[in-house]
Amino acid sequence: MEHDEAKELIKAANWVRQYAHVPYSNFKVGAAFRTKEGRIYSGCNVENAAFSPSICAERNAICKAVSDGFKEFTNAAVVAYQEKVLTPPCGVCRQSIMEFAKEDIIIYITKATDYVEQLAEINGPVLCTSIYNLLPYGFRNYQENQTKHIIDDVL
Repeated sequence: MEHDEAKELIKAANWVRQYAHVPYSNFKVGAAFRTKEGRIYSGCNVENAAFSPSICAERNAICKAVSDGFKEFTNAAVVAYQEKVLTPPCGVCRQSIMEFAKEDIIIYITKATDYVEQLAEINGPVLCTSIYNLLPYGFRNYQENQTKHIIDDVL
């Protein structure tokens, strides 16, 4: 089941990546997130000449889901193409994912393909990691009882 879910997310991320607006970096990224309800939301990066208004693929996908009322995710995929390395989410995206991680979120990272006929295929190895691994000490919106437990452990 997990293998099929990973493939489905990677396919969605590969597909949306082709729509990236990247006239400045020419570096396309695609991302797809599965909600706890099983819906998939995908997004690509959209650049802007002023840079700050640019949005990464991961945040684009999350914003689409949140706009539809979904704020809990089980897993995600991120695809981009660099010849020798995989491309994990940037620091800002890691923190944005953490904002919605009441539980750890599995993240599949792999190389993208630029060939439309291969968008459903996996292009090389897939790194299976999680947001807690990618951002072990990220800012969290701790609930009161969680904070008390942390303080009690220290004292």
